[in-house]
Amino acid sequence: MSPPSPLRRRHLGWTLALLAFAQLITSLDFNIVFVALPRIGEDLGFSGHTLQWVTSAYAVTYGGFLLLGGRAADLLGRRRLFVLALLVYALSSLVGGLAESSGLLVAARAVQGLGGALLFPATLSLVNTLFAEGPERNRALAVWSGAGAGGLCLGSLLGGLLTGAFGWESVFYVNVPLAGGAALLAFALIPADGVRRRGRSFDLPGAVTVTAGVTLLAFALIQGPESGWTAPVILVSFALAAVLLAGFLTIEARSRDPLMPLRLMANRSLSGSMAVTLIFGATFNALPYFLTLYFQVVHGYSALMTGAAFLVPCLLIAAGTQVGERMATRAGMRLTLLAGIVTGAAGTALLAIGMTTGGSYWSVLPGIVVMGLGQGLTWTGMWIAAASGVAPEEQGVASGMASTALQVGTALGLAVLIAIATGDVTGLTGETLRGEVADGLRAAVLVAAAGILLSALIALTFGRRRAEAERVHADA
Repeated sequence: MSPPSPLRRRHLGWTLALLAFAQLITSLDFNIVFVALPRIGEDLGFSGHTLQWVTSAYAVTYGGFLLLGGRAADLLGRRRLFVLALLVYALSSLVGGLAESSGLLVAARAVQGLGGALLFPATLSLVNTLFAEGPERNRALAVWSGAGAGGLCLGSLLGGLLTGAFGWESVFYVNVPLAGGAALLAFALIPADGVRRRGRSFDLPGAVTVTAGVTLLAFALIQGPESGWTAPVILVSFALAAVLLAGFLTIEARSRDPLMPLRLMANRSLSGSMAVTLIFGATFNALPYFLTLYFQVVHGYSALMTGAAFLVPCLLIAAGTQVGERMATRAGMRLTLLAGIVTGAAGTALLAIGMTTGGSYWSVLPGIVVMGLGQGLTWTGMWIAAASGVAPEEQGVASGMASTALQVGTALGLAVLIAIATGDVTGLTGETLRGEVADGLRAAVLVAAAGILLSALIALTFGRRRAEAERVHADA
């Protein structure tokens, strides 16, 4: 194959910038809404119990529809779905900003989660199909990953600034021009999808069972700590989720055109990356929650100060994604993952040691630095692994599989770690309360460090042949 012309490279560069911008939008939304939650609760009359659904409604639909979104990208066309998802995201954000009741805001967030579930696999599969496997794709994934980390940084700061200056509504309104503009640019920068392939279906029975099953599982994991794990609604949700997911696997095994071809699980790179991604979600993705509590509850940071405190970890994660690309290209995916996992586990343990009532930001900074670098390395490595050896026409569903594992892992990790961190603080005040909270947070973060290290065992199962093939490809 002849090398791409300079003109094509420039065009692909602008295309990658747009795809990275879309990733920035979705990651921006995570922290920007999180920081605005207290003001939202006051203005719309949320109780302490219901306020969590401003974030949970998004998480439930996002996790439940990812696999369907990945399949839709393969069947309907990646550019088509990219544009549709951005428009859904923009419109639901507008409704969220205009919401005058708690119910309407929660509904808008659920639709926003659907838009995110369609957008993420469409964006990732576009990166994986427009850029050739090997160094070129690794570089593209590093740019895409770095944009996600940048969105987390901007979200923390913008959440505090916009909420303080213009009210909580502005954190939703800001998505409207960003997502709408990206949708318009897609027609100029992303290649047209062409004619839809005939003879392929959505596998409606599989789509219904997996979407309902994952949605119920996410709901039970998110709501369980609040309602109690033995509450009837939680037990019924778990039972129905198990039945539906078992039914989904049976349907996929018998379908001539399955939503998720089970043969993809024979791809050791994809199946291994899904396991790593599940643990990543349960550990790394849960840490911002505990850092926020440490900053605001233990040390009394304002929303703006908390946003500023998250700048360092986000910048280090972004730096780690770039180092991960270079390392994956030169040393192989397996070594990159192992380095990221071990570094991340060590940093998380350091973070836990520094989380004391007598400490300060400087006490946790060493852990934040080491953890951030390890998280960035792991993030890039696991998405490279998820795309390796997958045919172009199945990159969408592979992206959906890996990202579903990430979201289920995040819900599971938060459920377990919050249970570990939460103690009986009834009647406690002042230094005693702060001490109990700090002890619980430290215990949860130490468990997260152990979980991160566990994923190193999975990374060891990646074959050396893949790493050797990548080095040969890089030298060619």
